Amino acid sequence: MEREEIQLLIISSSIVLFTLLTTVFILFYYFQKKKSEFLLDKIESELIFQSELVKSKIEIKEQTLTNVSRELHDNIGQILSVALMEMNMMLEQKENFSKSQLLETKQLVNKSLNEIRVLAKLINGDVTIESNFIDAVSDDLERIQKFKNIKCSLQLEGDFIALNKEHETIIYRILQESISNILKHSQSEVIDLKIKFSNQICTIEISDKGKGFGVDSCKKGSGLLNMKTRAKLIGADLTVNSSSQGSKITIIYPIPVQIESQDE
Repeated sequence: MEREEIQLLIISSSIVLFTLLTTVFILFYYFQKKKSEFLLDKIESELIFQSELVKSKIEIKEQTLTNVSRELHDNIGQILSVALMEMNMMLEQKENFSKSQLLETKQLVNKSLNEIRVLAKLINGDVTIESNFIDAVSDDLERIQKFKNIKCSLQLEGDFIALNKEHETIIYRILQESISNILKHSQSEVIDLKIKFSNQICTIEISDKGKGFGVDSCKKGSGLLNMKTRAKLIGADLTVNSSSQGSKITIIYPIPVQIESQDE
């Protein structure tokens, strides 16, 4: 009887051990699978982010070159055309032209040179954002106010916090696209930009006083949806409000805490 009990105990123990080993194996397999899925998702997210970052840099460069081309043709080209007309008139007058005519032509040439310097500065800082996105967009607004005769304002609140450079590139591209849309579609004579730093959050508002647009009517693949997608990639929230009185885009970007390494 004791022998049968021992055999039964051994069989029961074997079953229990087998069940435990099977359970451990299943749990190990499950956690390894979840870990692999997590790593794959992380790699995929990083690839998507880097892809959008490269795309943003390319678009910044393309937008910059488009702006330079437009200003060379529409603004500087016209100024030099007027200067050339005045020079032709002076040539026709031979020695009868006045000193004031020469001074006026000189001023036109100087104005063209100054504006070419502004455009050269724009090209030099187009992709890398040498300092920060605030300086980059400030230069854009200054150029727009000078060339387009549109009133631009930039208001800063709070103490500036340095951001991740890659995130700054994407934020700048979002702002650049927003400004481009205002210039193309809004018919606004005003562009207002507000940037606020508070409690590790950067809040950005860019608004106009144009004719507005239907937010719900924006189709997939539009610039607005692209901006929302890019904001999401850097952990920011982008909202749009628009009416017949104007439009406003708000970006709320939680600033990641950067832990500085200390030398031991």
